[in-house]
Amino acid sequence: MNGAEALLRTLVAGGVDLCFANPGTSEIEMVAALDRVPELRAVLGLFEGVCTGAADGYGRMTGRPAATLLHQGPGLAYGLANLHNARRARTPVVNVIGDHASFHLAADPPLATEIGALAKPMSCWVATSRSAGSLSREVAEAIRAAREPPGGVASLVVPADAAWGPAERIAEVSPPSGPGAVATERVHEAAAALRSGEPALLLLGGRALRAAALEVAGRVSAAAGCKVLSEALNARIERGAGRFPVERLRYFPRHARAQLAKIRRLVLVGARAPVAFFAEPGGASSLVPDTCRVCRLAEPGEDVLGALEALADELDASEPGPLQALARPPRPEGPLSTESVAAAVAAVMPEGAIVVDEANTGGMLLLPRTRGAPPHDWLAVTGGALGLGLPVATGAALACPDRPVLSLQADGSAMYTVQALWTQARESLDITTVIYANRAYRLLDIELRHHTRDPGPRARALLDLGNPAPDWVQIARGFGVPATRAETAEQLTTELERSLAESGPRLIEVVL
Repeated sequence: MNGAEALLRTLVAGGVDLCFANPGTSEIEMVAALDRVPELRAVLGLFEGVCTGAADGYGRMTGRPAATLLHQGPGLAYGLANLHNARRARTPVVNVIGDHASFHLAADPPLATEIGALAKPMSCWVATSRSAGSLSREVAEAIRAAREPPGGVASLVVPADAAWGPAERIAEVSPPSGPGAVATERVHEAAAALRSGEPALLLLGGRALRAAALEVAGRVSAAAGCKVLSEALNARIERGAGRFPVERLRYFPRHARAQLAKIRRLVLVGARAPVAFFAEPGGASSLVPDTCRVCRLAEPGEDVLGALEALADELDASEPGPLQALARPPRPEGPLSTESVAAAVAAVMPEGAIVVDEANTGGMLLLPRTRGAPPHDWLAVTGGALGLGLPVATGAALACPDRPVLSLQADGSAMYTVQALWTQARESLDITTVIYANRAYRLLDIELRHHTRDPGPRARALLDLGNPAPDWVQIARGFGVPATRAETAEQLTTELERSLAESGPRLIEVVL
């Protein structure tokens, strides 16, 4: 057994049974070892950003890390944007990054880079293997680090000689520590804030947005009369009929400040105190009013559900909060618009769907229109790096092959990781992709017009995707994904319904 085989067997022993790979020469020993370790499924991505984003989607749905196999510093660099999103989502991921043989680095070959330095900003743990004999133990440490609450990206650099050298044993993977208990004093402080009689808000993030925690938050809200919001960017929300409904904090600072303007007590539950996504001239970074006092009930790595339950006990909150009723809009008719697309999605979304939302400006009506849809999971952009949607949908479909995945995708950001369509076709994944083809970087256009009342033609041209307009039907078919173009609301609803009822990938282009 060589180091590469020991690495793969340690991954499997540690509960990592899926690897998203885009390997090169320095990883070839690990590629060869795959046939000796059939328990590890390897999925090829044509671009490293697809691999890292798919690992994010897989981890969000399973709570377990997938591995990535990346080729040296440049390969890691291609995947960093979606590792940034995974870090912000607190997703467990194990990165395996090949490197030159240790003795070869002194020659400064062309691909040589400071891989650890590249990995560090996106990782909770970074190490370089010292030898084939130590490789299994180092992989075990990476798995444990990735799984430590609240979850993170662990990156292990593997020199080629550590992969081809002899190895004798498989290291045991220690289980991660559980989420930390929340101090009683913080529960008392949060209860006092909610009893103060001042306008109060529970701001939820991370695991506080799962169904069990939402049910308790609903009881707390009913007992204390406080509002409940989620963070603006959330890795996963369990929502829909039968669940406690939570509105999201708005994206634009002026809208978020309006939501928070009257709040005097803010209780954070697995969430950060909210800040503006971008600075504005003369604007403060914090979105919290100066007159508001902030109380931290539970940090993201702590026992969020237990903290909420303790708070509910402190408040004697036994009455349930209001649950969302099943309420679908009528099937839309007429021209396509952001309103009719949202209505079509809400009208036909099946129970148990996993929705991956990178619709951006085109999807601003999606959340309110789908509140009453059957129970589903909603996965969204977390770190703001574009190109998340198609890869996360790929990973979510591999994590939950018995559930339909609905990928709602803006056209501009889809171009960053369009190669994910090929992986979806190759793996026959049950994903319906809806492309919002507004043929512009619409969010930037909104920002431009906010800062410049009358932008000139050169500025407008830099945000225009219509000359030439990408043909998403042909793009998808070229990657092996059946595709159609919807030109009316009726046609979109019918195409959605058909795709969601069938297995396998499909793409629908919606021209807005």
